[in-house]
Amino acid sequence: MPVRLDKPWQPLNEEAISLIAGHLGVYQLADASEEIVYIGVADARSLFGLKGELKKAMADPPAGATQFRVEVNMAYRTRHFELLQAYWSDHAALPKANTDVDTRSLGQLRPG
Repeated sequence: MPVRLDKPWQPLNEEAISLIAGHLGVYQLADASEEIVYIGVADARSLFGLKGELKKAMADPPAGATQFRVEVNMAYRTRHFELLQAYWSDHAALPKANTDVDTRSLGQLRPG
């Protein structure tokens, strides 16, 4: 599995979200220029899993998010941190809307 999530972007709308199952996993939100603005996780506390998290994001899009992509993953917590670490490694910062993450907890990742 590649470190970065490279699935195609889907529009952040009701039609696209209706195709997503209620599985656990990770997701990314991006603006119209495909800049990642948020990396999130649908964990055991998420009501309706990925579908529920995306519906919340659609109702109140963080940082102008207009599209999403998801990855179903039962190791969602580890994968979430891995995606955050890869983004940090590439940009020396987190996505705009990931204000709730303490970068000191991320550790170092140097993807190839």
